[in-house]
Amino acid sequence: MTDVFGQSHKDTHEQVVFCADEQSGLRAIIAIYNTALGPALGGTRFYPYESEQAALADVLNLSKGMAYKNALAGLDLGGGKAVIIGDPATMKSEALLRAYGRFVQSLNGRYYTACDVGTFSEDMDLVARESRFVTGRTVAHGGAGDSSILTAFGVFQGMRASSSFVWGTASLRGKRVGVEGVGKVGHRLVEHLIDDGAEVVVCDVNAAAVERVRQRHPSVEVVASAAELTAADIDVYAPCALGSALDDTVVAQLRAKIVCGGANNQLAHVGVEKQLADRGILYAPDYVVNSGGVIQVADEIEGFNMERARAKASQIFDTTLKIFAIAAEEGVPPAVAADRLAERRMSEVGRIRAIWLGG
Repeated sequence: MTDVFGQSHKDTHEQVVFCADEQSGLRAIIAIYNTALGPALGGTRFYPYESEQAALADVLNLSKGMAYKNALAGLDLGGGKAVIIGDPATMKSEALLRAYGRFVQSLNGRYYTACDVGTFSEDMDLVARESRFVTGRTVAHGGAGDSSILTAFGVFQGMRASSSFVWGTASLRGKRVGVEGVGKVGHRLVEHLIDDGAEVVVCDVNAAAVERVRQRHPSVEVVASAAELTAADIDVYAPCALGSALDDTVVAQLRAKIVCGGANNQLAHVGVEKQLADRGILYAPDYVVNSGGVIQVADEIEGFNMERARAKASQIFDTTLKIFAIAAEEGVPPAVAADRLAERRMSEVGRIRAIWLGG
């Protein structure tokens, strides 16, 4: 039996909580990477992991990524994540979600949860019946609803910043943009690109998703596969589907000058960021440009206001440009520059938060 209570997380994460409720079938892990900037915020992923060890590895990686994402989004929030082990299509129930909510509540505000793969705003409403520390709720319950709205908007701001850095103009007009994955985020990104005058090429394994885009935008070109898209004559590649989209093969054949998309964990392994830089391809770090969604759900903590959240997400443009400037000045890839900037904010603000307030 694999020991998920091993040492793999103890030197990096503040807290890892294993949650189980036999009657509802709940098996979950909540990981808090750090709370240097404030309470940890990150979604709950409901997924049929092949093992508890695989679930643990995923939640540790995702919670660390959320710390960096929240830091560069300018939020006073740390990094956390949760995973529920199982198939949501067969296991999800009111009892399970409410049992999970009890575990979230037991952390007394150290962790705020929200939606992720396999969970939706309606699920968060159920979790919230047992916990005060839930965001990403339905509009009917005072929440932000679909967070893909500002995720796509933020990716578009990152793409505008990338265009400004490479071509001297923030407009994508006349540029050929390849969007891989036209689901919740991708199809909204297509809307922004069409409105800006870009030429758009798309692909998706889901034929219905492609057809929805074609019906709304007949000018959009469709290719059969991701391999065909990345090898095409495009100016910008926007991975908006699964992670690890950028591997050795893709980077070697990519003709785009910019990579900027909504998918998480786009770099297949360490070193890909250098391969992109060596080929003269500008990579907009994924956790920077796709942070609009977490900005949207984080705004609920104050009482959701879309205008305020959208204004915050628009700052992704300036943050992306700042990262490119640091990368150029320090002679490192943008992914490295982004990590350094996030770590600097966590360190500097985290130090200030250590000042004793008395009482």
